[in-house]
Amino acid sequence: MKVLHIITGLDVGGAEQQLRLLLRRLPAHCEVVTLTDPGPVAHGIEADGTPVTHLGMTGNRDLTALPRLAGLIRGGGYDLVHTHLYRACVYGRIAARMAGVRAVVATEHSLGDAVIEGRRLTRGVRTLYRATERLGTATVAVSDTVAARLRRWGVPEQRIHVVPNGIEAHRFAFDPAARALVRTRLGLPLDAFVVGGVGRLVPGKRFDVLVRAVTQLPGVHLLLAGAGPEREMLRRMAEQFGSGDRIHLLGERDGAADATVGGRAADGRTADGRTADGPDIPGLLSAIDVFVSPSPDEAFGLAVLEALGSGLHVLYGSCPAVDELPADQAPGARHFSLGVHELATALRELRRGGPGRLPVPPVVRRYDITRSAEALMSVYEQAVAAAAPVRRRNPAAVPPPQGRTAALPAAAVSLPDPSRSPDPSQLSKR
Repeated sequence: MKVLHIITGLDVGGAEQQLRLLLRRLPAHCEVVTLTDPGPVAHGIEADGTPVTHLGMTGNRDLTALPRLAGLIRGGGYDLVHTHLYRACVYGRIAARMAGVRAVVATEHSLGDAVIEGRRLTRGVRTLYRATERLGTATVAVSDTVAARLRRWGVPEQRIHVVPNGIEAHRFAFDPAARALVRTRLGLPLDAFVVGGVGRLVPGKRFDVLVRAVTQLPGVHLLLAGAGPEREMLRRMAEQFGSGDRIHLLGERDGAADATVGGRAADGRTADGRTADGPDIPGLLSAIDVFVSPSPDEAFGLAVLEALGSGLHVLYGSCPAVDELPADQAPGARHFSLGVHELATALRELRRGGPGRLPVPPVVRRYDITRSAEALMSVYEQAVAAAAPVRRRNPAAVPPPQGRTAALPAAAVSLPDPSRSPDPSQLSKR
């Protein structure tokens, strides 16, 4: 089976890293197209041996991308097209139909109740999503929670398949040597109580709650990995509360295992797994004592799962990966309701008790990336089988010529105004 994956961008993010992990395990010939910024994950995917093509899309309404993308699909002779993230799903489904490919799968990585990929949902975004979803064969939800949201949007039950995200659990195992090394390089006392967080620094992630809670705990340090528009605001907040020396904003960190060339990975990491200027995610998790995910609206909760894989106590605002299972599957995970005082109290209690490391809980083994790849391959086989009768009934179907948009759905040529709705070019972050 020959599969083309279309994704909005390949900067560091949960959906992007998930695609890379899946590509290593899918028993199919896969290629990748990124609509916008190739980013460091593109280099990693290429280092793994999968070709990546950059479409060079210039903006939300760059309709010239449609005939170019359709031409790529038509020329590649793909059996199936798999789209990832909002913008790629919209353009990819239309382009696949133009190219005559009827087996089209889309993964919904980041659909919340009120946001999609960290940005506010609008009527325009919802309408366009539903209009183009009808052009696909199957929509993959990364959790039962996302599947329920899709049903509420009107996506037919028979087109929804739940394929949870997965991780390489062994990569996040606690490493005492990495703990000492990371703390030394960051100038942290080896006996300090250190809290950690990972994610895109955007309002919806509510890292302001975490920063404010840590400022109330003298002597406690925070390692916060991620980039985004709120970084400067968080830095100013820490300084305002006199905690600038304890709040460490580390920027983007890579969580994927990378092939190395000449001692340095394709994305700039060294052979021992460090980025050029700091720890990667596994190293960061080994260095901290408690992990906090304050986001109130998640589609899965991949960062929480990785932290549990490191044996950490975890405080979280939303995590379907944990909440959809019995409590004994993740005994180290505890929900909190996003109050600064509540979070500070919980951290104070954990510090007093000396959290230590916990056994890796069953929830981590449940979400193994190999199982996710096997489940996704089953969806592919069903989608190709369902598309086969269509091809037999209309073997001479000729796709629209390149450059024409007259035959496209009305929604395709009337994209929501980026000033009133999310610009899908920005909807690709963890």
